[in-house]
Amino acid sequence: MTARNPLPGYAALFIAIAALPLLGVYPIFVMKVLCYALFACAFNLLIGYTGLLSFGHAAFLGTAAYVAGHALKVWGLPAPLGVLLGAACAGAMGLLFGLLAIKRAGIYFSMITLALSQMLFFVFLQASFTGGEDGLQSVPRGSLLGLDLTQDLTLFYVVLGIFIAAFWLIYRTVHSPFGQVLTSIRENEPRAISLGYDVDRFKLVAFVLSATLAGLAGATKTLVLGFATLTDAIWTTSGLVILMTLVGGMGTMIGPMVGALIIIALENKIGDLGQALANLTGIAWFNGLGESVSLVTGLIFIVCVLAFRRGVVGEAWALWEKLRAPRAS
Repeated sequence: MTARNPLPGYAALFIAIAALPLLGVYPIFVMKVLCYALFACAFNLLIGYTGLLSFGHAAFLGTAAYVAGHALKVWGLPAPLGVLLGAACAGAMGLLFGLLAIKRAGIYFSMITLALSQMLFFVFLQASFTGGEDGLQSVPRGSLLGLDLTQDLTLFYVVLGIFIAAFWLIYRTVHSPFGQVLTSIRENEPRAISLGYDVDRFKLVAFVLSATLAGLAGATKTLVLGFATLTDAIWTTSGLVILMTLVGGMGTMIGPMVGALIIIALENKIGDLGQALANLTGIAWFNGLGESVSLVTGLIFIVCVLAFRRGVVGEAWALWEKLRAPRAS
């Protein structure tokens, strides 16, 4: 039985996303979700298809966020150049990190990426161009090919276009011969070595590509929100993207998008949910739920690990295949 072409489904999904602002959904919220979804998709390319767990991916998000913000605010570069410069600097940082960490495996690789990320965090904390604890504020959006990006709706479609282009790049990478080699490295690295592949070089290229796309997400987020802060580069953001990927479904194309939506929606709407529950049940404790986002996301992570090992999308796909099996036979 031949596999179905997923591209029409992806096209329908993006058309639905494009219609959200027209249906009354706040464009800034959707753009924020898209930025973090791109961040999660970039991370998923590394862990889901290459088998490398990085604890320092926030370094690339933060690097691009600060560089793009500085380029737009201080140097006055056009929005496209600022975003591309941020992504390029994140890619260069990924190359540096990769050269130092890629020859290590397992937890040693993960801890090296965490250590390097924390070192970079303290550089951002002390550097003058980042604004320190105050962050880089009031970053202008500028324009793109005559389009006024200060209009939320205009910027929304630009951000959606950036996401679609990056998603297509990830899709083509995963389904290319290069992507098949990455999958073979994830499944059986000694076998890949025995076949003559230079696995360190393949892993380094995947790491740099993932870092560049994560940087593109960080630069775009700065353009959307108008600021870059230390939160973009702190280790908890690296943990957040791991959570998004695992909740949505590691090793799937759509999973990181779903995970980003769940986590960002919780962060933004959990206060309203707590107030509604308090009004409904009369339990005042729910009013403080908005201050317990970490508690709720931690509980979601525990539930996913115990009951949904393949994530939301992975489990949904497995259930769909199970339901289709009798008809297929």
